[in-house]
Amino acid sequence: MPELPEVETTRRGIAVAVTGQTILTVRVRERRLRWSVAPSFEREVAGQAVTAVLRRAKYLLLVLERGTVLVHLGMSGSLRLVAPDANYKTHDHVEFVLGNGLALRFNDPRRFGSLHFISGDVHLHPLLADLGPEPLASDFTGPYLHGRSRHRRIAIKQFIMDGHVVVGVGNIYASEALFRAGIRPGRAAGRLSVADSERLVGAIRAVLGAAIESGGTTLRDYVNADGLPGYFRQRLYVYERAGEACRTCQTPIRSRVQGGRATYWCPTCQR
Repeated sequence: MPELPEVETTRRGIAVAVTGQTILTVRVRERRLRWSVAPSFEREVAGQAVTAVLRRAKYLLLVLERGTVLVHLGMSGSLRLVAPDANYKTHDHVEFVLGNGLALRFNDPRRFGSLHFISGDVHLHPLLADLGPEPLASDFTGPYLHGRSRHRRIAIKQFIMDGHVVVGVGNIYASEALFRAGIRPGRAAGRLSVADSERLVGAIRAVLGAAIESGGTTLRDYVNADGLPGYFRQRLYVYERAGEACRTCQTPIRSRVQGGRATYWCPTCQR
C-alpha cells in the first residue's frame, strides 16, 4: 500500500504541473472504486482551477476554487501526468484534462482507492476529521507521544500505526523507525519513557524524511507521478530482511506476525 512517503512523493510530483491549471474536462471510466465515484463528480469538478495540491495523512487534496477533490490511492493506486492523447492503461479509471495540455490520470488495479468531491471544509469530512497529527509537523513531539501512550498495553508498533495517534506511519516505516530508536516492536506502549518517546519521534521523522527524499519504497505496485519506482527499499534496515544479518551488529533479523502484519526487528539492537 502506498504510505505517507509515496503519497508525499506523488504530491510533489504533480503539484508544479497541476497548481494554477483549470480542469477542462473530467472523464470517469470506472466508478466502482472503494466507494463509487458520485454521478455528479464530473460536473462538480470540471471548469474549476486547482489552487493547491496538499496532503493529509495518506490522502491527497486537490484544492479547487469551490471545493476539494479528496484522493486516496488505496493499495495499488497512482496518479501520473501524461499527454491527453496517450493510450489508456488497463486500470486508468479517472482522467483530469488540464489547461496546460497535460492530463492527470488515476490508475488503480485493485480499485481500493477513492475519489470524492467535497464542497465544504474537507478537514471535517469523516475520512479526515478524527486523524492524529502529522508525523513531520511541530505538534508531533516526544511529550505528546509519551502522554498518549500512558497506561496503554498495546504493542508500540501497533500504537504508532494508529492514525488517531499519529498519521502516516505504515507498516514498513514503523518497523524501520523502531529499529532506529532501538525499541522492540512488541514492547507495551505504556512502558516507554520520555526519552524513549523522544527518540522514537526523532526516528519516525528521520525515516519518513529519508524515504520521501528517495521517492518512496517500491514493494509491489507503487510508481510516482512520472511512472517511476521509489528507491528507499535499498536503504531498509529490517523490513523484509528476516534471517539476514543486521546492518549494525550482524545478528540475524527476526520476524513475526503482529496485529496481522509482518514485523521485523533486531534482537540485539532493539530492547
